[in-house]
Amino acid sequence: MASLQEFLLNKDYVKIKLKLTKTNHFEILATINGEKGLFILDTGASSSCVGFGATERFHLKVKDSTVKAAGAGATNMITQLSKNNSIKIGKWKKGKLSLILFDLTHVNTALINHNSTPVDGIIGADILKKGKGIIDYDKKYLYLKKTSLAKK
Repeated sequence: MASLQEFLLNKDYVKIKLKLTKTNHFEILATINGEKGLFILDTGASSSCVGFGATERFHLKVKDSTVKAAGAGATNMITQLSKNNSIKIGKWKKGKLSLILFDLTHVNTALINHNSTPVDGIIGADILKKGKGIIDYDKKYLYLKKTSLAKK
């Protein structure tokens, strides 16, 4: 019987290494609009997000949003929206990506308090869904389907 890795690689998935942090989160490297960043992989986050401070760094065109964000102990947070971004995670790429911007201070304060590295944002369920994501928790890998490349 083939391993999960062999099976998924034969089904046109790409393999991306995950790093387990001291806070028991998975960190992942991603490139947004050509700029590299550090992100938490969060299956419970409906949308992928970046902090307000990353607007210039990731070349984001931002509009105010009426949607309020909630999560990780914070509620009713002001957000902004950035459309038509590109993302690259490992060898997987996707265009026309919308990102939510909000204040990540509470997230990064918690990470710093646990001697973990602050992050630029969160990779959420929207990207996992677009990439037909599969997480191998034991081996610490994320698999995203290559065929998503064609659907920019």
